[in-house]
Amino acid sequence: MCFFGEVIRRLAEEETPVLWELRAAHGVHPVYGVEAHGETVAVFHPGVGAPLAAAFFEEAIETGCRAFVGIGMAGGLVPELTIGNVTVPTGAIRDEGTSYHYAPPSREIGPTPGALRTIEDTLTRRELPYVAGRTWTTDAPYRETRGKVARRVAEGCITVEMEASALFAVAAFRDVPLGMMFLTSDDLSGETWDGSGFRGHLETRELLLDVAIEAVLRL
Repeated sequence: MCFFGEVIRRLAEEETPVLWELRAAHGVHPVYGVEAHGETVAVFHPGVGAPLAAAFFEEAIETGCRAFVGIGMAGGLVPELTIGNVTVPTGAIRDEGTSYHYAPPSREIGPTPGALRTIEDTLTRRELPYVAGRTWTTDAPYRETRGKVARRVAEGCITVEMEASALFAVAAFRDVPLGMMFLTSDDLSGETWDGSGFRGHLETRELLLDVAIEAVLRL
């Protein structure tokens, strides 16, 4: 599940075969078949926000996919992270609504342990530096207030995004392995928001797709 629009457009431009299509009211998301090591790996953009991403995740499972790695963008909450850093979520604070339809109420939900280990091992083998820690999943990016950020940092969150906890809940409910990787796209740790990373670091985005494909094949 690739949240990088530029990477998805590159697959389209290269005329990567389309396996099937995911459809929603706003449009169509092609599912591309990327050949790697004699296998076909499905790659698709799951949409922005927990409800749509969870729905497309469900449809991919129903279609026959059996192991998943997600790659996307996340805001950095701590000054130790710089824009362009790679992070791996070890757990997600559930501040969205979708996950509560899949798992009993709890403060946190995590990736599949085996998927997390595989992702970290693949990044290490590739000698790609990363930071591991909790993420904060929220439905309301314009309500990421200074007070909320401070509380989430106190809970151990290093990033913020909109989908992880919902996807982790779906994976647990449907009993499929899932882990995720993030590229730090913006910085919320200072007095003002820095969104300069949303358009850059294309090389790292492409590299994360390669890492994700390797990890999902190992899963």
